Amino acid sequence: MTLQALIDQIHSLDMPALVAARRRQDDLTKPRGSLGRLEELSCRVSGMMAQMPPLIRDKAVIVMAGDHGVVAEGVSAYPSDVTAQMVANFLQGGAAINVLARHTGTRVVVVDMGVATDLQPKTEGFILPEEQAELVIKKIARGTGNIARRAGMTRQQAIDSILAGVAVAESQIENDVDILATGDMGIGNTTPSAAIAAALTGYPAHKFIGRGAGLDDAGLNRKLSAVERALAVNQPNPMDGIDVLAKVGGFEIGGLTGVILAAAARRKPVVIDGFISTAAALLAASLAPASCDYMIAAHRSQEQGHNLMLEWLKLEPLLDLGMRLGEGTGAVLAMSLVEAACKILAEMATFHGAGVSDKL
Repeated sequence: MTLQALIDQIHSLDMPALVAARRRQDDLTKPRGSLGRLEELSCRVSGMMAQMPPLIRDKAVIVMAGDHGVVAEGVSAYPSDVTAQMVANFLQGGAAINVLARHTGTRVVVVDMGVATDLQPKTEGFILPEEQAELVIKKIARGTGNIARRAGMTRQQAIDSILAGVAVAESQIENDVDILATGDMGIGNTTPSAAIAAALTGYPAHKFIGRGAGLDDAGLNRKLSAVERALAVNQPNPMDGIDVLAKVGGFEIGGLTGVILAAAARRKPVVIDGFISTAAALLAASLAPASCDYMIAAHRSQEQGHNLMLEWLKLEPLLDLGMRLGEGTGAVLAMSLVEAACKILAEMATFHGAGVSDKL
């Protein structure tokens, strides 16, 4: 399937299902509106899935990993080697995302989109313990080019990265996953994410420049300079999301864009994590505005500029915990709230069914 064919499959929320969910919410044994945003959330998910009540059989977080040539500009407090090292940590079940995924009963799928090191998937016949993560190889290249000096990738690589994300998401959906969460791992990836945000929203680059994984003041200045040079050198076209991705993006960001588009095309909710995932959401929205209907903002990241990105998407996050780790950690936590909202709609008794008198 071509990217355009996929985009053509993305439609707005199913209004009959959404209205039916709203009616049932109003008939549940509680004062109307007393569960606040959980009520709105369950109705939106009904509209997304065209199903009332919405059924969530299984959950998965897709953690896209890739390296970035722009790290050579001194924009990260950590070396690029950490990307592959953290992927190994994911596969051993020792990272924060593994802990939270175990807590919420969520599959962890790690995808090598462009790690500078060659990673090895599980061997045939090997049974992966449930508490660890599956590794999928979709490597486009060994890291992107240095966006401060040239384009990060070719236009075809940008399209390939999106379609790789589509394929990973669809394979999970085919295996009974009804809700997806986005996650990332890539040293230096707040830099291309800031460049994407500035290119698409029109806000100046400094609005999106934060400390990432712990930059000092000198590193912060280098990061701002790198993003400003990336925008000046590459001149990404804000009316063309693929051009923006190719010129100033990253392979894992492209992969996450594909995950979001695939979820929308298959009428599945997708919970967007923090700064990097929201950059992918901006790209998805630029390519298919209707995909925003299927996005659920997990949390408000502590990273500089994340709030502006959410406002541009017209998304209100479910959580505000001062988090900025990435990996999909905030998304997995928020996904449990989405599931809870759906269970309320499906399992709670109605006034008539329970024999409880309604409001006079």
